[in-house]
Amino acid sequence: MSEGPGVDVKALHAALDAARGEKGLSWRQLAKDIGVSASTISRMANGLKPDVTAFAAMTTWLRMPAERFYVTAAPERDEEEPELLASLVPLLRARRDLAEGEVAYLEEIIGAAARRFRAERDIRSS
Repeated sequence: MSEGPGVDVKALHAALDAARGEKGLSWRQLAKDIGVSASTISRMANGLKPDVTAFAAMTTWLRMPAERFYVTAAPERDEEEPELLASLVPLLRARRDLAEGEVAYLEEIIGAAARRFRAERDIRSS
């Protein structure tokens, strides 16, 4: 039987921490807002996975799709990853808190970084 995707607890905890900081909440206040126990979030800081109900409450509170925190088996080496910018642009454009010019600027910066990383990989592999 193949195992389904797992939860990237570290990424989920980091997203909660970033949102908590932006809203000026303590960990206890965050847990109360989400509707989970503070110990659930504390256990996550130690790498333990939340239960399904807590996971759903957290992703709902974050207003982020649960799939963003799924981890699956690593792709085969010969499988190509989609282009980084192609994966990120729809996410950037969907943000209501970014103006069109800000999205374009971020696309430019991310695109330049991706091209640099690709060139450095090409140099190392040759």
